[in-house]
Amino acid sequence: MKVLVVGSGGREHALCWAISPSPRCAELYCAPGNAGIAEVAECLDQDAEDLDGVVNLALDKGIDFVVVGPEGPLAAGLVDRLEKAGIKAFGPNAKAARLEGSKGFMKDLCAQYGIPTAEFARFDEPDAAKEYIHAKGPPLVVKADGLAAGKGVILCRTKNEAFAAIDHIMTEQAFGSAGAEVVIEEFLDGEEASFFALVDGVTALPLVSAQDHKAAYDGDTGPNTGGMGAYSPAPVVSEAMAGKIMDQAVKPVIAAMAAEGCPYKGVLYAGLMIADDQPKVLEFNVRFGDPECQPLMMRLKSDVLDALVACVDGTLEQVVLEWHDVVTLTVVMATKGYPGWYENGSKIRGLDEARALDDVAVFHAGTRAENGHIVAHGGRVLGVTARGATVTKARERAYQAVERIDWPEGFWRRDIGWRAIDR
Repeated sequence: MKVLVVGSGGREHALCWAISPSPRCAELYCAPGNAGIAEVAECLDQDAEDLDGVVNLALDKGIDFVVVGPEGPLAAGLVDRLEKAGIKAFGPNAKAARLEGSKGFMKDLCAQYGIPTAEFARFDEPDAAKEYIHAKGPPLVVKADGLAAGKGVILCRTKNEAFAAIDHIMTEQAFGSAGAEVVIEEFLDGEEASFFALVDGVTALPLVSAQDHKAAYDGDTGPNTGGMGAYSPAPVVSEAMAGKIMDQAVKPVIAAMAAEGCPYKGVLYAGLMIADDQPKVLEFNVRFGDPECQPLMMRLKSDVLDALVACVDGTLEQVVLEWHDVVTLTVVMATKGYPGWYENGSKIRGLDEARALDDVAVFHAGTRAENGHIVAHGGRVLGVTARGATVTKARERAYQAVERIDWPEGFWRRDIGWRAIDR
């Protein structure tokens, strides 16, 4: 079949890398793709947010199956439009994508159906939000209701920080219309984990666990980002804990979505806080995590395309996934200044030397090919991913590869996987 992957990040490179060897994949395209994806798929100059353009492109190319990577096109209804045009597409439709597109919708759903989550309140007016903050007291978490590229969550340890977060999101409109409403949550202590399951509307097939590193700098300090590294598996998600997550979070939300008239199909990503052997849902996302997708795809033995097609066809109960019994770890290399202002266009050298190491893959995110060079074109630019028998060995190999990459304009955390190693 002809397959089109929509998106241009590290997640999409990992998906293309995993799909390309499938016997079912006769031709692989990516729109718009990046310099790394171009090595495994034909990249097409098409904006992923232009839904009509993507649909027309898929029709022109005779695409049989589309994998939608980013949350934006999912929330905007790309899957609905592709299905209307007679093209199979992996991912939830617009109604189901509200699970990520509106944090308020997600929190209300959890409250209504008894899914464990943090205590919360919703506000569409800044003064009312500040009154609540004054009454509750810190620490609190302030979240823009809509999509904010992973940056709309602000941890506030003082009242003044919380008031400033409200001003930043609602008054200054730092995230545009995504901040017209906010969710204010109690702060949860514990250990974060990412849990993924493939869903065909009825059946949920759990994937292996992962743990992301959201903060920009070592020691989990600095502003939140889209993710500075990840590894799989996450030791905090034992077999017993995985069972609890399925029973208390994944299966109930799938049943809730069906009851609400929007059955869920695609990959379900539960962001969790685990404390005292109990999971609570921080967020549900409607796509693979980035950078968690990179270590997940590097561990997967089975044909990922078979599993994605089964989600769309409603035959997921027939799928059994096999995984490499190793640890995989991704170090994200970002442009200096990210997640704030940064400059594009710096040259990146040494990529071939990094990939020459055994058990290493370098997934591209914000890159372009210009005049025979690979240049940075984005905040998060590379996801250097390695396999190893333990977290320590996977990390050592990943950082060996990082050190071979010559990019003075980049930065990266040097402590990815520290929680697992501390255990």
